Amino acid sequence: EFGTEAQKAKYLPKILASEEWWCQGYSEPDSGSDLASLRTRAVRDGDHYVIQGTKTWTTLAQYADRMFCLARTGEAGGKKQEGISFFLIDMKAPGVTVRPIITFDGKHEINEVRLDGVRVPAEDRVGEEGAGWTIAKFLLGYERVGIAQVAASIGQLARLKRIMKAANLDSPVFRDKVAQIEIELRALEMTELRIVTAEAQGKAPGPEASLLKIKGTEIGQAITELLVEAAGYDALPDRWRMNEGDNMPPIGPDYADSIAPYYFNWRKTSIYGGSNEIQRNIIAKAALRL
Repeated sequence: EFGTEAQKAKYLPKILASEEWWCQGYSEPDSGSDLASLRTRAVRDGDHYVIQGTKTWTTLAQYADRMFCLARTGEAGGKKQEGISFFLIDMKAPGVTVRPIITFDGKHEINEVRLDGVRVPAEDRVGEEGAGWTIAKFLLGYERVGIAQVAASIGQLARLKRIMKAANLDSPVFRDKVAQIEIELRALEMTELRIVTAEAQGKAPGPEASLLKIKGTEIGQAITELLVEAAGYDALPDRWRMNEGDNMPPIGPDYADSIAPYYFNWRKTSIYGGSNEIQRNIIAKAALRL
């Protein structure tokens, strides 16, 4: 949508072939939900930019070959969103340091990325200087559709039903909870299919992506809560192994394996990709015109 023909020819085939993995350099230690307050700076130096700053919560940066990154190239004018540009960064470039952040479920999924005087060719800036916010918003629309993770929730709902059967859980009250979640999930699936159909016709996601993100993460979190409730004591953290690479078998029935880490990991879904509170603001302004 925004790249030059040379950038498309250089990067897109490797992305499509999974020869290169990319991570996203948006959030910073002091700029999360208020992303426009980011402080990472890119200063032009001849045919390069020199980038200085820190990105955080960078998912799978330990595997990434490259990062698409927001950095400030100019001063904000009337709005904080002004003066931000969009760069493509080689993760093996001098000055790039990846530090693991271990999440509460014991996994190494996210990272802090230090950019200490990283030199980026000017040809790896996407769009004009100051166009970074527009590009980032465009990408976030697609990301929020994916964050809903409807397919994953369908799979976890099926797992929940298997656990109910294995645990002989036949409470009418619990069955009602499951039925209500399934109704909401099926409705959300139809919403997602409408958005995907529009995308196939060349229409970028609009504020409906925020709706999908809110409801998708709420449903996903509700399913994790029902999984914990169904597994009971067997879902407690001391009954599964936290450390990656631990070859000790989990304690308790197989159906309870990984329920606790899944529950903990899903706490963050209503925050990342733009918190659900921010998404409600977007819907109010863009869809309801409030």
